[in-house]
Amino acid sequence: MYFIINVLGVLVFLAIGVLLSKKRKEIQWRSVGALLLLNVFMAWFLTSFSIGREIIVAAAAGFSWLISVAYEGIAFAFPDWVHVPQMNFFTAALLPILLVVPMFDILTYIGVLPFIIKWVGKALAFVTREPKFESFFAIEMMFLGNTEALAVSSLQLKRMKADRCLTLAMMSMSCITAAMVGIYTQMMPGEFIITAIPLNVINALIVTNLLHPVKISEEEDTVATVTEGGKEREPFFSFLGNSILGAGRLILIICANVIAFVALAKLIDMLLVLIHPAITLENILGCIMFPFAWLMGLDSAEAFQLAQYMGTKLVTNEFVVMLNVQDILGQFSRHMQGVLTVFVTSFANFSTLGMIIGCFKGIVDDEKNELISRNVGYMLLSGILVSLLSAGIAGLFVW
Repeated sequence: MYFIINVLGVLVFLAIGVLLSKKRKEIQWRSVGALLLLNVFMAWFLTSFSIGREIIVAAAAGFSWLISVAYEGIAFAFPDWVHVPQMNFFTAALLPILLVVPMFDILTYIGVLPFIIKWVGKALAFVTREPKFESFFAIEMMFLGNTEALAVSSLQLKRMKADRCLTLAMMSMSCITAAMVGIYTQMMPGEFIITAIPLNVINALIVTNLLHPVKISEEEDTVATVTEGGKEREPFFSFLGNSILGAGRLILIICANVIAFVALAKLIDMLLVLIHPAITLENILGCIMFPFAWLMGLDSAEAFQLAQYMGTKLVTNEFVVMLNVQDILGQFSRHMQGVLTVFVTSFANFSTLGMIIGCFKGIVDDEKNELISRNVGYMLLSGILVSLLSAGIAGLFVW
């Protein structure tokens, strides 16, 4: 019975994407079907066999090592900010951009990254039936995180059309950073954390294909290079200096937007509490999310608990939920543990909107920024649908 409800839930989540699509007639159904089959296989493989999870862990460890190198540079300037029990958001999530962006820009300058994007993207595009860059970006953000993946893709973002930038903004609501994987697995079941990472990436492609399908010509499906259009290449150290300054400016813009979005959400909460103490954004979103939680194949009691955690996660972040449930997780059914863990393993929340908008403001022109700002609701919807789909698909194999 609950399994059937879970299957129905996955179909409902997909149907919502179709009903709210901007261009329903342009949805690439072959792409959606191929990606959905791939995700169902991935969910089965990762929940049933340890080797799949070990591959993801190994790849995540490589990117975590890169972030740890960035921390060494941060520690030189701010020794009290690194190697502490709990690093702050600015240190853990933003300052590593100062290493990651210049490093990837150097790879772009010497032609390595465009080569990788072209051929890895081509292979992925064959499977996903998506454009080369979007396919590669999905894998890139799976390990780097949203702001870092966007930052290292700045050259491409500047040269692609606004509709494609919006697609990447929507996809960016549905990932985590490899550096966080170790922290997450200390609080929640590691097998479900690792399962959520690739599921979110593939579902991000599915959801954006449903909500915001974009057709591009073969001529547009290219990878940007430093010397594109016959432009003379800038001297290396001038290029590197501009890259570092650009990364620093980007960090400040992202930080400002995150502070503003979180503070505004808190202000709304405080105003709602004046009406009645029980009226908060978390509780409102919890009530809204209850039908979707029930469609995960849970009984009413656990569905109500899951809906409350969903609301909390959207208003605050995944850490708040993980800290709240880590000591009582054993009291839940295994199915509840699986769908809850997979749902919260993403950056889909209000503060992430600020991060992504801030990131784009530091990279692209006003026309692209205006399109992204007009579609904040779609960005949040994309993140929620991806989390629901990932939890629903993973839940099919966890009982």
